[in-house]
Amino acid sequence: MDTQNVIYALGLTLFAGMATGIGSLIAFAAKRTNYRFLSVSTGFSAGVMLYVSFVEIFYKGTGALVAAYGEPLGHWVNAGSFFGGIFLIAVIDNLIPSHENPHETHSEAEEAPLHDPRAHVPTAAECHAAVKQGVPGAHEHVRQGKLLRMGLFTALAIAIHNLPEGLATFLAALNDPSLGVAIAVAVALHNIPEGVSVSVPIFYATGDRRKAFLYSFLSGLAEPVGAGLAWLAILFFLGDGGVVPPQVTGALFAGVAGIMVYISLDELLPTSRAYGKGHDSLLGLIGGMMVMSLSLLLMK
Repeated sequence: MDTQNVIYALGLTLFAGMATGIGSLIAFAAKRTNYRFLSVSTGFSAGVMLYVSFVEIFYKGTGALVAAYGEPLGHWVNAGSFFGGIFLIAVIDNLIPSHENPHETHSEAEEAPLHDPRAHVPTAAECHAAVKQGVPGAHEHVRQGKLLRMGLFTALAIAIHNLPEGLATFLAALNDPSLGVAIAVAVALHNIPEGVSVSVPIFYATGDRRKAFLYSFLSGLAEPVGAGLAWLAILFFLGDGGVVPPQVTGALFAGVAGIMVYISLDELLPTSRAYGKGHDSLLGLIGGMMVMSLSLLLMK
C-alpha cells in the first residue's frame, strides 16, 4: 500500500471532520442565528450530496460490483447496498432522540446562550412549553441531573454519525483520489451546519460554553478515527501490499450513496425548507449541484 496515498486519504478525512469545528465556531461567534443563510447553506449541502451520490458514487459502485459479479447480479448487489445504507442511517437516526441528534436544528432561543453569555438560558419548563407550542427547532433540554450520561450519549451519537463517513471518505480516496475529494467536500459541507447543532445539546448537558465548543470541535475527530479503523482493518486482513477487493469498495460506494441521499432528504432539505424564504432552499440545492458538477469536471 502506497504510504503517500494513505497520508492523502487520511488528510482528506481530517479535513472533512474538522469542518464540524467551523460550524461550532459559527455557533459561538455569530451575533445571532441567520436562518436564511442556514437555509441556503443546508440546501447547498444537500445539492452537493445528492449530485455526487447519484452521478459519481452510485456509478462507481455499479462499475466495481458488475466487474466483480457480472450481469445482472452486480446491479442487484449495488441496489441492495444502496438501500442497505439508507436502512443503516435510518436505524441510527431512530435510535437517537432528536435533542441529541447532531442533524437537528435548534431554535434561536436555545442557541442564544452559546454566543451571548448574558442571554437567558431557557429552563426545562420553557423548553417543554416551546415544544408544545410547535416552535421551530424547539427541543426538550435538561440541565440538571444525569449530566455525565447526557454528555456521553451526545458524544456517542456524534461518533455514530461520523465514523461511517470517515471510513467511506478514506476508502474512497484510496480507491479513487478525485472521488475521495468529492466525498470529502460533500461531508465537510454537511458537517458545518452539523457543528452548529452539535454545540447546543452539549451546552445543555454540561452548562459550560467552553466545554460545548471544545467537545463539538473534537467531535469531528470521529471521522479520522473511522479512517484509522479502516486502515487497520486493511493492514490486518490484507497486509501492507493489500488491495481492497472490488466487492468491498463497490458495496461501500453504494452504501455511502444511500446514506448521503437519506441525510439530504430526511435532514438537510426539511431544515432548509423550514428556515428559508421563497426559493432559498431550491437555489441552495441547485447551487450545490452546479458547484459539485463543476468540481468533478475540473478533476477529470
